[in-house]
Amino acid sequence: MEHQVKEQPPSQLSSPALEGLHVVEASSFRGGQELVVLHGDQTGEELLQQALRLLDPGLLGIQLEVRHFDLSLAHRRKTRNQVVQEAAQALSETGFGVKAATITPERSEDVGSPNAIVRRAVDGRVIVRTGRRIPGVRPLAAVYAPISVIRMAVDDAYGAKEWREGEGLDELAYRTEKVSRRTCRIVAEYAFKHARRLGASVFGGPKWTVSPLYEGMFKEEMDLAASLYPDVRYVPQLIDATYALLLATGGEALVIPAMNRDGDNLSDLVMQMFGTIAAAESVLLAFDAEGEVTVAMSEAPHGTAPSLEGKDVANPMAMILAVASILNYMPDTACHSAARAIYEATLEAVSDGVRTADLGGQSSTTEFTDEVIHRVRTKLDVWSSLADIASPAVPRTFLAPERAR
Repeated sequence: MEHQVKEQPPSQLSSPALEGLHVVEASSFRGGQELVVLHGDQTGEELLQQALRLLDPGLLGIQLEVRHFDLSLAHRRKTRNQVVQEAAQALSETGFGVKAATITPERSEDVGSPNAIVRRAVDGRVIVRTGRRIPGVRPLAAVYAPISVIRMAVDDAYGAKEWREGEGLDELAYRTEKVSRRTCRIVAEYAFKHARRLGASVFGGPKWTVSPLYEGMFKEEMDLAASLYPDVRYVPQLIDATYALLLATGGEALVIPAMNRDGDNLSDLVMQMFGTIAAAESVLLAFDAEGEVTVAMSEAPHGTAPSLEGKDVANPMAMILAVASILNYMPDTACHSAARAIYEATLEAVSDGVRTADLGGQSSTTEFTDEVIHRVRTKLDVWSSLADIASPAVPRTFLAPERAR
């Protein structure tokens, strides 16, 4: 995610020098799997550095070819966004990426949003953010099962042309927005596919009564998708009713398809309902003509948290889970096992009282990550010793996403 701030001295990116994380030839690791790492700014970069410790091949037994790109504000300015284009090209080639939070400068003549550039370049259409119950943490509402927001990644209010005319109190501000039926269809159909995997209801929608042509197009595609997935419960609601009814939820699993800006706002609320915005990942997805995932890029949904930079107190959960999530999209079953171990270890650590300050604990960023690494190592060691024992059924809430090709 990006964090918009007023002008300040740009954060400097330290050169990645992570023990056990090596760039190797594609033929020398399992499955020839590559991963693109997009470095960022301030606390966002610090959390990425911590999360990348989970990719140590000595821990997971998986060797990845890692391609690093410096998307810090200083380097984007220096290269005039060429580095962002190069990172996006690498994502298109490899299919998998992990990104740190980055600064978006306020001035329109500056380098702008790297996320917007990446989304356009890889043709990303969907952003998935799922709020989950955090064991041992009391949620702010009666939420127990996962709630996923399936958000448009492009168009709508973001990237709209804006201008002003007139002066004084007669000055008028204008904005032109657009959505495509293609994007509406991709988002709607993915929402129903996701709901089927989770055993969830598709809930919510745009404000189609006020905007029957513009937002109504999205509602038309939701209705069409509902006809294609009759086994999925469909409860369309206007966006304002969606907000209100979420606070009165009975705890059932929900999937909420949303316009771009609606989804941006709604996903922050959903995650905070479970206790903190820093406890779940965000995933950008691109698709081919058949609807199969071609690119998956995960990140933390929060910003760069400049006030926490250098203090070793920020919650690394979302960035750690972003690493787990991207492993889960990879085709290798060893990556899936590693992803499961990271998810479980992270949530179990919180359940056992190992928490950063935002969750009422006293652990530092580094201490929490150390604990997760220790638990992952133990899990994988135990699982390997039980190779002769059949694996238990995977709970529905942890069903794997569609794999990127």
